[in-house]
Amino acid sequence: MMEALLNLDGNILIWIQEFLRNPILDPFFKVVTALGNAGIFWIIATLFLLIPKKTRRVGMMSAFALLWSLLLNNILLKNLVARTRPYYVVEGLIPLIKKPSEFSFPSGHAGSSFASACALYRNLPKKYGIWFLALAIFISLSRLYVGVHYPSDVLAGAITGIICSYLGQWVVKRFIPACGETDG
Repeated sequence: MMEALLNLDGNILIWIQEFLRNPILDPFFKVVTALGNAGIFWIIATLFLLIPKKTRRVGMMSAFALLWSLLLNNILLKNLVARTRPYYVVEGLIPLIKKPSEFSFPSGHAGSSFASACALYRNLPKKYGIWFLALAIFISLSRLYVGVHYPSDVLAGAITGIICSYLGQWVVKRFIPACGETDG
């Protein structure tokens, strides 16, 4: 069963490479995937939300969600599972970006993207939150398009990211007084 899932993971990446990749989309997905490098977009968005008093609690929720994602995905699970990147295993797979050096499972890009975006989606007006959620999805899918993660890496990163978003929200609601600010 596990072997079949691993084969499916690799076959999906080859299918994306053969049938979806093209010179028009390549630059777009390279830029989108770069937005998730080290969680930079999410960190910057969080910092901007921390400045106005009106969005400070939402910014703190995102900050704690990102911290949980860093601890769970990048420090604990990546090193515990130690999954080799797909371009070393899947014959014929060619990554479109510089090969990341850390382990593959789970996707840190998907983890941080969903951690922050889900916290923002739940706590900002939906007309803003939906854009963050859409970006999280695009960043996560970009990891498949550029060939540096298996689909199961991205799925696991998204799931752990969603969990981290709830943990970040819980920390702020439980331990940080509201001080008259609104959650959005």
